[in-house]
Amino acid sequence: MNLQDDDFTLFGLPRQFRLDRAALDQRWRELQAQVHPDRFAAEGAAAQRVAMQWAVRVNEAYRRLKDPLARGGYLCELAGVEVGAENNTAMPASFLMQQMEWRETLDEASGLAAVEALDRLVAAEEQRMLAELERLLDQAHDAAAAAQRVRALMFVNRFRADIDRRLEALDS
Repeated sequence: MNLQDDDFTLFGLPRQFRLDRAALDQRWRELQAQVHPDRFAAEGAAAQRVAMQWAVRVNEAYRRLKDPLARGGYLCELAGVEVGAENNTAMPASFLMQQMEWRETLDEASGLAAVEALDRLVAAEEQRMLAELERLLDQAHDAAAAAQRVRALMFVNRFRADIDRRLEALDS
């Protein structure tokens, strides 16, 4: 193992969007068992510091790989295409219109059932977009189009968080 390895190499997984979550979880447990600082207690402070660096690196990679949005962005970056969400928020007009319609629907939703219905609608669209992201990365190998899809999914992800907050408020 090398601290500089990409996350997929570190976990011994193919560099692709689709992954076996059970295999990822199992490999994370194996790596954590190998690098846990407690295993190096008898070897002194320096060995424990190195083990801590490894444990942090393994956890960071695991968090990125288990999150589809983060994994998609990471694959784009590995392909040399920055997602650039901070400075590239350009979206197709149809996507922006859809976002506006969802926001209006959420604002006008008068009860739990209406918000839950919107949540189901947005969740289904999110799943469709994730499937498209998988196709772009794993079959088409189009990192530029995938980066745009990641940016769009970031908008959807933030909107889903808004829906969750509204659902929590309605449950109170």
